[in-house]
Amino acid sequence: MTHVATLVSNPSFPSLLGLVVEKAAAVLPGAEPAKWLDQNIAADIFFDGSGGDPRAFAELVRAAIAPAEIDIIVQPLENRKKKLFLADMDSTMIGQECIDELADAVSKKKQVAEITERAMRGEIEFESALRERVALLKGLHPDTVLRVIDRKIRLSPGARVLVQTLRANGVHCVLISGGFTNFTSVIAEKIGFHENQANRLALGEDGRFTGLVEEPILGKQAKLDALLHHRERLNLKPEETMAIGDGANDLAMVEAAGVGYAYRAKPALAAAAQARIEYADLTALLYAQGYSRAEFWSEPRETLNPSDWKRKYGNMEKAHERRSR
Repeated sequence: MTHVATLVSNPSFPSLLGLVVEKAAAVLPGAEPAKWLDQNIAADIFFDGSGGDPRAFAELVRAAIAPAEIDIIVQPLENRKKKLFLADMDSTMIGQECIDELADAVSKKKQVAEITERAMRGEIEFESALRERVALLKGLHPDTVLRVIDRKIRLSPGARVLVQTLRANGVHCVLISGGFTNFTSVIAEKIGFHENQANRLALGEDGRFTGLVEEPILGKQAKLDALLHHRERLNLKPEETMAIGDGANDLAMVEAAGVGYAYRAKPALAAAAQARIEYADLTALLYAQGYSRAEFWSEPRETLNPSDWKRKYGNMEKAHERRSR
């Protein structure tokens, strides 16, 4: 067998039934019986895809199992497990667009969000759109970023499990964003990325944002350059890399990766990417590499002995006494 088709459903709504898997296998040349990675959530089908286009095979499967809400990732078996992972942040590793939420603090979210949407669709040039939006943030204090992260920014489902599992298996993980370091430095640490790259918001002498972005602006070309830089630095083949994003400024990076993923993506990226994640969460990228659910990283449980508990939480009995008086 030369190729594998991985079928993944949303783990919150397990819907990958045996009949669906059988329909998928029936349209793939020389397909072997499916191997379950997670019952009713993810399965591998190994087949002979010699000389074929992975995207064409994925479309065959998609048509065969329609209207099932299942993601299909088709790729060669060789170099299936990757060694470098680059990810966009906004609307990919997190569910929001940070600049839109920041603009909400000055009651300009609607105006900024409209520009963001057009830029992500590739309808307007990213760099000029970024400058236009940042100008509207003039006068904001940097502390606003931390409040926005705390109150409005949520990690995408599966984000932390994905990155922590990759790290545990020796994969170098980079968060790269056309947004701002004020956000990426915090989000990267929350999720577990090794490093992060983004634009820098200029500060004035009063410690507030000036409404300018420090040059050069990190956009589509910079994301591609980052992929090529890390690939060369780690002495990797193109096939050993993967990248994920949702918008037009992720296009070059996603196309250059060994496997490039479009996550809930705008049309231009969805059409160009090797694989689309429309229904599953971000752990689909683990299943696509052949990891079973049993191999996923899980959040460590905090265990405290009595002295640690007292130091962290104080004397609970005395606190209860004070509240009952």
